[in-house]
Amino acid sequence: MILAPLVMLPLVALLAGPALLTAHGHAPPLVAAGLLVAAVVLSTRGMHLDGLADTCDGLSAGYDRERALAVMRTGDVGPSGAGAIALVLLIQAAATADLLSRSPSHLVLAALAVLASRHVLAWGCRRGVPPARPEGLGAAMAGSVGLAPVIGTAGVLTAAGAVAAWAAGLPWWSSPVVVAAAIAGSWALFARAVRRLGGITGDVLGAAVEIALTVALAAATLVP
Repeated sequence: MILAPLVMLPLVALLAGPALLTAHGHAPPLVAAGLLVAAVVLSTRGMHLDGLADTCDGLSAGYDRERALAVMRTGDVGPSGAGAIALVLLIQAAATADLLSRSPSHLVLAALAVLASRHVLAWGCRRGVPPARPEGLGAAMAGSVGLAPVIGTAGVLTAAGAVAAWAAGLPWWSSPVVVAAAIAGSWALFARAVRRLGGITGDVLGAAVEIALTVALAAATLVP
């Protein structure tokens, strides 16, 4: 979980392609943004979107914990899950298109948002956050990460992002804004899951990634 952002580094390197296409007028920003969002989704075969759909369907099924967990196990996508997928993809594509339309250097913030969205997995698996079930991915990963490594990793990611932003001609403080937004978005979900479900599941972790990415990209558009 601590090293999760490193897995995305090869994909982040591919961001340069659509950036160059947009900069030279070969592709509209929204088309290039759509390709980037699709690449991120395909990199996990839609696993995190599946977790988002299941989590939203479960949380909207009622306030009974067992019923919510049962709905999440079915794997069917209901109206809440479908709506959640549509909304996050819409916001992600729109925010990425906005960054592309400004300058290629603004894709540094998009790359940072992707890395930060994977970093939030460590926050969900830190000690003190219980699993919702005694089995499954949530039970296997819950409590597996200490708080000190989580905070340390957040600091390293923020510092590296600040250096990259400064080198790209962007405000250095854009990095903590993006990283903090990702963490805040995931924290809101984790807190809700603990209250409603009793803890985290694998679906909740996947949903946290998508929510963190969406909030981080939206925050990145606020950077001048």
